[in-house]
Amino acid sequence: MALLWLLSCFVLSAVAAAYDCGVPAIPPELSHLSRIVNGEDAVPGSWPWQAYLLGEDVYQCGGSLICKDWVVTAAHCEVGTTDKVFLGVYDLSAPDEHWQVLDVEEVFTNTNFTLETISYDIALIKLATPAQFTERVSPVCLPRPCDHFCPGTECVTTGWGMTSVFPPDASTKLQQAVLPLVSTEECKKTWGDKITDQMICAGANGVSSCMGDSGGPLVCKKHGVWTLAGIVSWGSDTCSTYTPAVYSRVTALMSWIWEILAHRSFSGDLTSLVSVGRVVLHRFLSLQDKRPELR
Repeated sequence: MALLWLLSCFVLSAVAAAYDCGVPAIPPELSHLSRIVNGEDAVPGSWPWQAYLLGEDVYQCGGSLICKDWVVTAAHCEVGTTDKVFLGVYDLSAPDEHWQVLDVEEVFTNTNFTLETISYDIALIKLATPAQFTERVSPVCLPRPCDHFCPGTECVTTGWGMTSVFPPDASTKLQQAVLPLVSTEECKKTWGDKITDQMICAGANGVSSCMGDSGGPLVCKKHGVWTLAGIVSWGSDTCSTYTPAVYSRVTALMSWIWEILAHRSFSGDLTSLVSVGRVVLHRFLSLQDKRPELR
């Protein structure tokens, strides 16, 4: 396992180079004043790894494309094989030729995840057919297990979650927010022992992710490319912009990710583009009843 861990540092770097991960063909524009709550529209296509997960015609969660066959999301999203994965989406109310709609072949949920602790909140989705890389669809870089993301680093989270809790509202256009990483010690001042080594905190500066952003990316620039540092997991049940939001710490979960990917095939045919009608923004109310802080 130690050798596998070491090799993953080199192999993931090679995969990144091969697929130009973390380098959007359409550069994002960041005002550093943005927030998903009371949000700012992203530049169309500027976060090409952003996935939109749809279950039974209701919005379920976000996710991140990490290679042509795989999407990573949060375990609490409870993705199933009947769900759909949308890539290349910007405005949910305006389907266009950039959209790719893919079936789910298999879902791998980290077996250590429980709703009681919300730790190990990660799942991998194996796509039934590979994504077609385009100007608006390309993967985010996975971190090397040895990477470190320092507190205070400005990172970005994106999603179609709620932009207002009172009254409830959500944007059909992809939102983006710039927010600083928060140290574990500082985060524990708000959340106490709920914070584990598998979590990373960000925000508390007038910026927050919110319900419906779950499973989506928290990306930071590392080695000159956008790298997946976190997965939207949980936070204030009112989406307070002055308490840190909590994300799954990807570096702490890389050994599990690598174990799944190393034993699965990456081959498959390219999928065709599909246009679909308007979709409904919704979160799993049953999960929110159990744990209202889930995103």
